Amino acid sequence: MCGIVGYVGESQAAPILLEGLSKLEYRGYDSAGMAVYDGEKIHVKKATGRLKVLSELTHDGTMLPGHVGIGHTRWATHGEPSDVNAHPHCNTDQTIAVVHNGIIENYLKLKNMLLEKGYRFISETDTEVLAQLLDYYYKGNPLEAITKVMHRVEGSYALGIIFSDYPDTVYSVRKDSPLIVGKGTDGNLIASDVPAVLKYTREVFFIQNEEIACLKKDAIEFYNVDGEPIQKESKMIEWDVNAAEKGGYEHFMLKEMYEQPKTVRDTLSPRIKDGKIEIEELGMTDEEIRAINRIHIVACGSAYHTGVTAKYVFEGMARIPVEVDLASEFRYRNPILDENDLVIIISQSGETADSLAALREAKSQEIKTLGIVNVIGSSIAREADKVMYTWAGPEIAVATTKAYSAQLIAQYLLAIKFAAARGRITDQEVEEYLGDLKKLPDQIELLLSNQTKIQKFANRYIAAKDVFFIGRGIDYAISMEGSLKLKEISYVHSEAYAAGELKHGTISLIEDGTLVVAVATQEDLYKKTVSNMVEVKTRGAFVMAVTNEGNIDIEKAADYVIYIPLTNKYFTNSLAIIPLQLFGYYVSVGKGCDVDKPRNLAKSVTVE
Repeated sequence: MCGIVGYVGESQAAPILLEGLSKLEYRGYDSAGMAVYDGEKIHVKKATGRLKVLSELTHDGTMLPGHVGIGHTRWATHGEPSDVNAHPHCNTDQTIAVVHNGIIENYLKLKNMLLEKGYRFISETDTEVLAQLLDYYYKGNPLEAITKVMHRVEGSYALGIIFSDYPDTVYSVRKDSPLIVGKGTDGNLIASDVPAVLKYTREVFFIQNEEIACLKKDAIEFYNVDGEPIQKESKMIEWDVNAAEKGGYEHFMLKEMYEQPKTVRDTLSPRIKDGKIEIEELGMTDEEIRAINRIHIVACGSAYHTGVTAKYVFEGMARIPVEVDLASEFRYRNPILDENDLVIIISQSGETADSLAALREAKSQEIKTLGIVNVIGSSIAREADKVMYTWAGPEIAVATTKAYSAQLIAQYLLAIKFAAARGRITDQEVEEYLGDLKKLPDQIELLLSNQTKIQKFANRYIAAKDVFFIGRGIDYAISMEGSLKLKEISYVHSEAYAAGELKHGTISLIEDGTLVVAVATQEDLYKKTVSNMVEVKTRGAFVMAVTNEGNIDIEKAADYVIYIPLTNKYFTNSLAIIPLQLFGYYVSVGKGCDVDKPRNLAKSVTVE
């Protein structure tokens, strides 16, 4: 949700905090703030709006001198976006400052307790309760106060804390919200995500649940929730700084769309060896795969849409029944799980709160779990029984593109592997499937090279009020993601429907000029989808079709057609989604929207 950074070292802290926050603004951009100790007291500066407001207010950090500090960029949950509600939050005498990512679920109970003891609050946030609670427990030992707070609060949190009594130290705490520690050459850092520290170091520690980090300029110490010292090993991040920069593109989203061919290759190539699929980190034997009776795919947003596609692929190839659930619904419907089921949790960050909760629900019932994640060392990667990584690299834009493509590839590979292990496909069919997968990167590059044509078409629909996406089977899954891409970044009302459902109410919304995007990549469903296209066209709709090369008959029912290269029917999502991503992007650009940071959205949703 929010982004936090902290620094202690030889350099001035504020410019480093601003630099780190600039890499985390995708996590929240309602307000931003910093707290820096100048040798005498903690000075706090906060500003509503984008990070540039804070940067201008502090003259790029030069107005906040000091070598230790914490910073925050906010996505509002408790309390409206305002200077008062912005982080950091302090105790009454401003000797303790806190930044927080997450939600304290029992903050009202704690607040009432503190009010009874004479404490006063100036904000509407749950985070100010943490600052005052730290003050309540602080008797000269920061670690002792922090552990007592950890035992009292309920919910999720990643915290950065500074005490004026300890001006050479940054404390950090983590429970169910992401947090890393970076070991630098002239100082050490904390951050919500790796891109914030890449300019200064690639050696990081991934903080586990209920762990505390104590950072000084030349030392890092770790403790458990009881204040006992623990040992941790660092990891080297292989991304370079350029991977988290725009690299000349106007937006991160555009850059990440054009990185999809590489992402697909990186996720695919290491897993194909001598004509077979080898997923080293998976660690599942053919016997374990054959023992699976049913698969549950659980995810949120775009990751959920990849799961809808995967349902058709797993059931078609491997003949394993598959259920697909939104993570926010999964555990609350009291799911019926069997000891021979497999629950697959998909999350780019590996920290998505609802997905993590679904994983824990499955594990509480002793059901086997598999995480498909992009971030090594993330919560889902650590807690799932098995894991498969997507090699998408850092994805900064809030609207996912390359992580989505990588998740599709991961599930294609799993489906082929499962089908082969269960004897549902022959060695020759495996070879054919892998041959088609290897062609996808070049085919994606071809589609991306036609962006000018799509941009011109998108310019016609900048003023659109309603857009409908329709399709059947895998084409319906593609429509769901195409619709989401459009509405989340352009704010155009858009809905996806299974094409066969049109006559059950949706068609009443079609008016003259309404844009209907029809996805038709499944050859055995062409005729039925064309029938639905004719239905909406006769009622005044303008129909844009996305279909396979050679399906020229569709031009009789469509006003505008985008052709995708031929591939296996199971893999068409990887190609058909490209023009829909571009369409949503160019409508957003044409409307002047903030493509990378759409309103009310954040990249990593670490609260329910």
